[in-house]
Parts: sequence; C-alpha cells; structure tokens
Amino acid sequence: MRKLHAVWLVMILIVSACTPVYDNTDEVVRETTDEDSDEKAIIPNYDLSDDTYRMILTEGESKISAARGVTTNQMGNRLDIAEFEGGLQRHSKEYFSAEDYYFQPGQFLDKDTLLRWLGRYEEPEDPDEPYKTGNVEGLNPELDEDSASEEDFRENPRYISNIVEQDYLIRQEDDVVEVAGLTIGISMRSIYDFQAEGREYSENISTSESLARGQEYADKILERLREREELQDVPVMFAIYEEEEDNAESPGNFLSKGYAEGSDNSVGDWADIDEEYVLFPSDEAEEDHFDDAEMFSDFRSEVSDYFPNFVGMIANGFYVDDELHEVKIDIPIQFDSHTEVTGFTQYVYSLVMEMFEDHYSIQVKINSMDQQESLIVKKPGQEEPFVHIYE
Repeated sequence: MRKLHAVWLVMILIVSACTPVYDNTDEVVRETTDEDSDEKAIIPNYDLSDDTYRMILTEGESKISAARGVTTNQMGNRLDIAEFEGGLQRHSKEYFSAEDYYFQPGQFLDKDTLLRWLGRYEEPEDPDEPYKTGNVEGLNPELDEDSASEEDFRENPRYISNIVEQDYLIRQEDDVVEVAGLTIGISMRSIYDFQAEGREYSENISTSESLARGQEYADKILERLREREELQDVPVMFAIYEEEEDNAESPGNFLSKGYAEGSDNSVGDWADIDEEYVLFPSDEAEEDHFDDAEMFSDFRSEVSDYFPNFVGMIANGFYVDDELHEVKIDIPIQFDSHTEVTGFTQYVYSLVMEMFEDHYSIQVKINSMDQQESLIVKKPGQEEPFVHIYE
C-alpha cells in the first residue's frame, strides 16, 4: 500500500506573566525506512463535525486529484457534479468510517487513464500495439461515430459518462498513513445526446439498463485496479449514479452500491439505494409527496404575502427510503436596501420556525439578482436556526 509520512503540528503553550503565548512553529516528523517516493503530509487535528472526513494535506493545501478536471468536462449539470462527489463520501461511510479513516482525492487513476476508459472501445489496427492503434480500454460500446447512422447511435449510446476515485486512509502506530480503502463512483447517462447526419437527437436510457451496465463496468474496473500491485489487497466500494438531464433543476440519484474485499476480484453484495431528489413545485412532488408539496405551497404563499413582487422560488427535497431528510430552498428577490434584506430574513426565519417539522434539515438561501444576501440553516432537533446576513 502507498504510504505517506504524517506530519503532526505540535502546539506549545508558553506562560509568561499572565499572558499566554502560542507557538505553532515546531513540527514533529516521524521518519520511516520507506523509499524516497514517500510524501510528507499534514493531518488536521480537528474536523468540521463528527461525520466529516479529515483530509490529507500536502504543503498546507488539500491534495489534488490525479484526474482533476475530468468531472467538470464529462458532466453537464453542476447539481449532478456536487451530488455525485458529495454522495460518494456519504455512502463511503458505511465501509470507511469518518472516525477511523482520512480522505484524499483519488491518486491512482489519472486523467489520461479515465478518458481512455470513458471513451468508446476501438479495435486496434495493429494487434501488436493495441494501446497505440486503438482503445482497448474503452468501456462504452464500439462505434465509428463519423459514419454512424441515427439508428447506430441509438443502439450503441455512450452509457457511462464519468468515473470518480476517492481514497480512504488509516494512520498506523508508527505515524505512517496508508491507503486502506477506495471508493469508485460510476456515473451513467439517463439521456444520451448525439449528432447524426447533420441533425441533433437524444436517446433515453432506462434505469434498469444503466444499473445492469454499471455493475458490469464495476467488475471490469476492479479487474484493472487489481492489476496494480499497490491495490491488489485494498477493499473497494463501488456506487452507481444516474444523472439528470443537463438543464434539470434537481440532481440525479444513486442507484446501487457494492463492495469488494481486498482479496476479491469481483464486486459482490450489491444493494439498492433508495434515494431521490424532488423538485418543488413539480408534478412529481404533487403525485408522490402531496403533504410536503402542500407545505411548500403554503410557505411560498406566505413569502408572496410579504414580498408580492418576488421573482420565483424553488426547493429541492432529498428523500431516503421515502422519508424527507433535507430540503434546500432558494428565494431570489431584488432588494432596494440592506434593511430590506434584514427584515425579510427575519420574516423567513419565523416561517421556518413555525411551518417546517423538526426531523429534517432545512437550508434557505436568499439571493438578489447578483449575489447571496442571507442564509438560514436548521438541523434536525436544533432549537433555533443558524442565520447569517451578508454585508
């Protein structure tokens, strides 16, 4: 397994007279006998919350993914980008607890590798040089896109759009940090957009098809990971994600997750994930979550009574096993003064206290046309929300 030196900063309190002085310049470095390729790292002594991973830092900064930039180029919806990466951490906690493991962005799969995997399979022109004259690593179906017809594209869509690697590390007794788990996220398209014969088309991909192919890809990816000596005995969690269309106002959903022990060469224990984001207002909300839709409608009416000329408001409800866990509300309003912002925020604060139940999280962002004006956050069981009004 790949190892990193852990550099622990020692804070020394010097008491002089009655005034405490803090000196944080001393560093303690525990050397190892490993090769020169080992890297020095810093682990923060404090995390943001009990269920947040502490990140591995290098030279005082967060470690950068070896495949940096791939996600933003492969996924068109910013909501999908945030949910895909953040949701992977959420599901990783079932296998790699935030209490025991540290986090770093993926370091094993670089950009070039992922782009080859995300491409179409190409039969090599020269069998003796398969990697130079073709793309034998491409996971998407083989197709000559330059000459393909509309029917060819529909029968052979690009199913997989993105792969994200996350690394989870543990600290050993000798202050060496090593990779002890990987999470691989596989993002599948729900709509495949393509051009054929000078026209633009789209093809819907069913959830069942995405799930089946995603699990096939997981086994292929695991086989490739096991070819690397440093990953032959590392447990790997896989999660399959289904994207929303590019202009959607809600992100997509995770469909399934599976796990491979360090000795496994195939992914087992696949489990369905019952999660969904629901947009309010929407027909889906009215049909599937009528009571919550009515509550949001009442909230919207109360806001309108205070500020009749507001330009619109939407919310995203996050459901797990059909239970509401979180609702995020965006209220865009044009204000004429800071006092208007303060007064309106106080009013929305009172609505949050009176209208929403206590067993899920609530986040309200109040925005003007060009900036965020205030934020209200209430966690489950919290007596009073956190409120911040931006200057």
